[in-house]
Amino acid sequence: MLGDLLRRYRAFLRSPGSRLRMTCAVRPAPSCAIDDVAAVRDEPAGAYRALPPAARRARGRVPRRLDAEFRGRTAPDPDAPPTDRVGAPRAWWHRRRYEDA
Repeated sequence: MLGDLLRRYRAFLRSPGSRLRMTCAVRPAPSCAIDDVAAVRDEPAGAYRALPPAARRARGRVPRRLDAEFRGRTAPDPDAPPTDRVGAPRAWWHRRRYEDA
């Protein structure tokens, strides 16, 4: 599961062009959420938080490298809400520009 998510994340980053824009999921069903790279990025975040600290540090290099590229190739969305519908803070990757923004 984690490997598949990281492959999807990498595939997004392999898209041509220097600036990337995310796309929203076509349908809001859980299986369609993987069309949205921000939703894909959520899953490894949860998986890595569940690891013991030493394993998290050792395995965290891959997402950190991918995140650095993601930050560099996407633009912040100044209009993105900082919290979700229930008031929980949204991760930085949910506050990047989407195609329709």
